[in-house]
Order: sequence, then structure tokens, then C-alpha cells
Amino acid sequence: MGALTGKTALVTGGSRGIGRGIAERLGRDGARVAVHYNGNEEAAKATVAAIEAEGGSAFAVRAELGVPGDAAALWSAFDAHADGLDILVNNAGIDGVREPIEATSEADFDRVFAINTKAPFFVTKLGLDRLRDGGRIVNVSTGLTQGARMPELIAYTMTKGAIDSFTQILAKQVGARGITVNAVAPGVIDTDMNAGWLRNPETEAAVASWSPLNRVARPDDVADIVGFLASNDSRWVTGQWIDATGGVLL
Repeated sequence: MGALTGKTALVTGGSRGIGRGIAERLGRDGARVAVHYNGNEEAAKATVAAIEAEGGSAFAVRAELGVPGDAAALWSAFDAHADGLDILVNNAGIDGVREPIEATSEADFDRVFAINTKAPFFVTKLGLDRLRDGGRIVNVSTGLTQGARMPELIAYTMTKGAIDSFTQILAKQVGARGITVNAVAPGVIDTDMNAGWLRNPETEAAVASWSPLNRVARPDDVADIVGFLASNDSRWVTGQWIDATGGVLL
């Protein structure tokens, strides 16, 4: 029996990249996984199929984030498949415009905050009534909030700085219910979102050199940390920002 057998999880942005890795890990651990996606239904179905192929249980949930009513729409879709929740992973996000402050428009700024900060806030707010006591909330942050390497990602980094504060404050609020709240902060991950700039020998070698482990991270490197935070083994860990950069910040 897996560590999460009998539990129900929701992973936002769970159809690709880090989110898919997390969804598959939670499924292997026994959780029934709601795989949230925005527009790529084929990717969501593939993730569900991958979980089921390993003996797990999953279903896809579609909702566009960053628009009015997004959290209510997501939970309405979720409620059609499940009664209550044990694990919420706020993973969905975009990096937004890759420009320094002088080239970032108000519209670009608003969009990245709507998806990366406002959406998880209200998804969590509406989810608290569904989250059972003893549940888990895991927010995906970034190592950039502790190491300002990329000025072209200033707006993105600010969205995740807000998530870091959200994690700490919420952990104090819901602790009385036995719910833990933690943030996992990856560095550069080899996903299809990063493929356009990462997957050439020179860039890959440069990124690998940032870590003393001298390699580029994979989605499962982050997913396994989330698996721990979702389990009972992490019951005494809450309000924490967990460095998942492979030592890049050392």
C-alpha cells in the first residue's frame, strides 16, 4: 500500500513538465490525482493514462487560470469527480514576458500576477472548505526569489516572492487543523517549456555548472520532494521554503 493510498490530490498545471512529474509521483504513491490543465487536453489525457498504466487512479480537470471566476470553475470541475481533497499542489504558472523592468508593460505584469499569484490564492481559498484536516498544501516557488540571477524575469520572480509569503502566513492560519503548507523552489528544469533555449550542448553545460552536482534538473527531482511533503513523513514540516535548485544558491 502506498504512502498516499486513500488520499485525493489536485495538481494545477499537472499535464506537463514539473506538474506532470508531481502528478505521476503522487499517483505512484497511491493518491487519486486530479490533473488540472488549461488548453492542452491531449497532454492531460496522456498524464492520466500514464498514471493509470502504473496502477494509479487519475482524472483530468480543465479550467483557465488568470481570468475572472477561474478558481470557482476549477473547483466546480473537480467536484464532479471527487468528494473532498487531501493534497493541493499549486504548480500552474507562466514565466511571462522575459524582459527587464524597463520593457515590462502593465498588461504583461498583470497577466503573470493573475496566473502565478492571484489564481493560487483563490484556488486555495475556495479549496480550504474541501481540504480535509491533516491535509497538505504545496506551492511551487522558484530559487530566483533567493538569488537574483535573471533581471529579465523580474515580474515572474516577484509573483513567486508573494507565494513565499503566502506559504508562511497560511501555514500559521491552518496549522490548527493539522494542515501543513510548504513551498518548493526549483531552479532550471529540463522541461518542454525550457526546451527552446536549454537543449543545446553549450547552454546545457553552462546551466549544469551552476549546481555542484553538475547536471540539469529533471521534473522528478522536484516531484520526489513534493511526494515527501504530501506524505505523513513531513507532518512536522510547515511554513518552509525548500531549496530544490540542486545547490545553485550555495
